[in-house]
Amino acid sequence: MSNTAYAKSSDLPYVTEITVGTHRLFADEPVADGGADVGPTPHEILLSALGACTAITLRMYAQRKQWPLQEVNVQLAFGDAGAKGTTIIERDIQLVGALEDAQRERLLQIANSCPLHKILTGTVEIPTKLVA
Repeated sequence: MSNTAYAKSSDLPYVTEITVGTHRLFADEPVADGGADVGPTPHEILLSALGACTAITLRMYAQRKQWPLQEVNVQLAFGDAGAKGTTIIERDIQLVGALEDAQRERLLQIANSCPLHKILTGTVEIPTKLVA
């Protein structure tokens, strides 16, 4: 798989350096939870990834169709827990541009086809092993 990430803990309790290709960012926990708040929490990074994937997917689709989509704003939050074992992610999408109603409806359908949406709503297996 070409998409890889590397996470490394630090001397600070929860600060974790994340390296993805040539990019570097930090994850942490809020001060109230014992962290230093030097970066978003892992949950916030997950939401951010889904938001970015949604916005990029919609922009690509609208560009291919030559639709007048100027901007996509995506707000995400974890909602109240659903059925046992179900995680709810609430996603609100604002489409800016002189779009027709049919175009807006199609873009809503396309949002549910973004690659991360498919991963998060599908079956995910995470084989894990310890390495030397």
